[in-house]
Amino acid sequence: MIDLDIDMRQYDCPFIDTTDDVDIAFSAVQWQLDTDAEKLETRLIAKGDSMGELEEGLRALRTHPNMTDCYILSKRDNVAQIGTTIEQTNAMQTIQQNDGYITGPFQIENGRERWHVGFDDDEAEDRTLAQLDRHNDYEVEDRDQFGTSTLFDLLENSNSAMQLLEGCRSLTETERETFEVASQNGYYETPRETTLDELAGHFGISKTAVSMNLRRSERKILKAALTALEGMNDLDEL
Repeated sequence: MIDLDIDMRQYDCPFIDTTDDVDIAFSAVQWQLDTDAEKLETRLIAKGDSMGELEEGLRALRTHPNMTDCYILSKRDNVAQIGTTIEQTNAMQTIQQNDGYITGPFQIENGRERWHVGFDDDEAEDRTLAQLDRHNDYEVEDRDQFGTSTLFDLLENSNSAMQLLEGCRSLTETERETFEVASQNGYYETPRETTLDELAGHFGISKTAVSMNLRRSERKILKAALTALEGMNDLDEL
């Protein structure tokens, strides 16, 4: 299996057009492509920079010529869960007709869309990308090729992977930034390539504050990693 991460700009997508004009972003939660009706049904999270931007973005989305249906499922402050039905875009049709498939949720922001697309072989991939280039602007950001055993292992341990991902997401912005800077500057190397004093100087805070931020981030990630390992061990026992 070949898996691509594609940074895409479609010229007939209502979500991309809306994020071009309004400070709003969309993340897909569920989606279903009806190839017979040539329509895509989705459930998305819409997040505006403000409540006003959210309302303006939803109004723009509803009036887009390629939008068939758009309704609000829930809304709070500047975030809403919405359901939509749109006309099949050129990119969707191209991927479907060349035996490609969507392998993960897509995100749309600032006029660009992040797609995760899979193919069974190189020929289908090459054919699809050549056709996409005619009517869309895209860049392949990442490409992975999995064998059968690797793919099975990924699927078998998907719950453990989600546990680890949720642990990373639980970090606050300060904790994440402190942890990343410490790691990038060799704090966890042996011997250490940076110190708490140097990190404190980088962030303009006390050494104690840096230490506390690191400990909190380490604790959250370690807890998530141990939970993920327990899930893997349970599968091994089965």
